Amino acid sequence: MSDHQDLLIALRQITRAIDLNSKRLAKTSGLTAPQLLVLQTLARSGWDKPSEIARQIHLSQATVTSIVDRLEAAGLVERKRNQDDRRVIDVVITERGRKNLADAPEPLQEGFLKRFDALEMWEKTLLVSSVQRLAAMMNAESLDAAPILEVGDLSQPD
Repeated sequence: MSDHQDLLIALRQITRAIDLNSKRLAKTSGLTAPQLLVLQTLARSGWDKPSEIARQIHLSQATVTSIVDRLEAAGLVERKRNQDDRRVIDVVITERGRKNLADAPEPLQEGFLKRFDALEMWEKTLLVSSVQRLAAMMNAESLDAAPILEVGDLSQPD
């Protein structure tokens, strides 16, 4: 095979791995990767403002609001007035949300990051620069993207 075929196959394998993991997550837990990240963030703190959740998981506040709407409809989170400032609405994880989170499989990026962190610094630098070059070659470097291994538009309904 030629170099470009090997590269295209590897890119397709990555895309498929992300897609299959997303489908497995949805099938086993009923969650998407961004929903899982919101629940994980809330599980650490118990509650937070949507703007703070958005900052922590690198998504827009509008996207987080949409995700919280769906999680609230499923009974996994609740919106409550902040005790200190009644003008502020906090998002609170429910017991059902904690159970759903505990039953969910590990997100693809967690396993990936464990293996990535084990690499030598020069290998990490080489991988990051190579993948950034690939993104540029695909005219994708200007696309808004969060550090989530998930297919599709994260702001669209699940």
